Amino acid sequence: MTDLMKTIILNKPGEFAMINRPQPAAPGPGEALVRIARIGVCGTDIHAYCGNQPFFSYPRVLGHELGVEVVTVGAGVTRVRVGDRCAVEPYLSCGTCVACRRGKTNCCVRLQVLGVHCDGGFCQFLLLPQNKLHPSRQLSLEQLALVETLGIGAHAVDRAAPVNNEWALIIGLGPIGLATLQFVIAAGARPIVMESNPRRVEFCRKQLGIQSIVNPAQAPLEQLASITQGELPTTVFDATGNAKSMMAAFQYVASGGKLVLVGLFLGDVTFHDPEFHRREMTLLSSRNSRGQDFQRIIAMVESGQVDTRPWITHRGALSDVPDLFPTWVKPETGVLKAMIEIE
Repeated sequence: MTDLMKTIILNKPGEFAMINRPQPAAPGPGEALVRIARIGVCGTDIHAYCGNQPFFSYPRVLGHELGVEVVTVGAGVTRVRVGDRCAVEPYLSCGTCVACRRGKTNCCVRLQVLGVHCDGGFCQFLLLPQNKLHPSRQLSLEQLALVETLGIGAHAVDRAAPVNNEWALIIGLGPIGLATLQFVIAAGARPIVMESNPRRVEFCRKQLGIQSIVNPAQAPLEQLASITQGELPTTVFDATGNAKSMMAAFQYVASGGKLVLVGLFLGDVTFHDPEFHRREMTLLSSRNSRGQDFQRIIAMVESGQVDTRPWITHRGALSDVPDLFPTWVKPETGVLKAMIEIE
């Protein structure tokens, strides 16, 4: 008889259910069976719960920010060993399409993202290809669960390639915005942040020492001009996933500068073309991250260069997700990052 595992499934927007599903079969060649221990709750999970996540269908098992432990491995597996703690790269790419052939596995034509296009980690076990597991002997399972979030920011900053001492604006200080901010700092740029939530502003000021902070409700363009001596930031990242914010971001970019849309929403982005051309602005999107990002991030967290532990403001057990999740999506709850624990 096949053993069963606890699984939380999102049947439709706003409706979670606890079910029992068969555990995955024994791993085949190149695969590993992992026990899921920690799951970070992402904006993608929240958008799916609220019914406004692109590229999504129901029912679905959510969860792609995973800290796992290897249980068994299949033939030919050399990347990980039984007992290894790993971060999971949740982007299952084909390896043969035009994007994959150019090394852009993050936007594979046939991409399957755990918890979005296929079932993810709101369960006890998963079967994964070995090349999607990134081990660390130093990091905790909780730290490993947040590597994927950092990867979104790392890839966005790689896309923009900011240079030392240039002004870079990050709009939105959720986990993705914070991740972007971490790598802007690592690149040597001078960060400015724009955020309306006072708790997030205070966190950013206290934990990261950021001094250049813009309130989007109080003439933000004038504030930015004052900070940059009238020149505006040469790189702007919008991590809000909010249509109004994303379209307003075009006016914050200096002449010859870049705008990177990290967040996304279900709709169209429009901008004033003459002003876009006058500034010869570069517009970039950023999606997911790549395997090399995971390896670089793990090394940075191991060295202490990046610390995500203060981000975690709320915790809960897998079995409590149907009751806790509706509270986590409320702004007044003050969630920065929620962590699901599976013992």
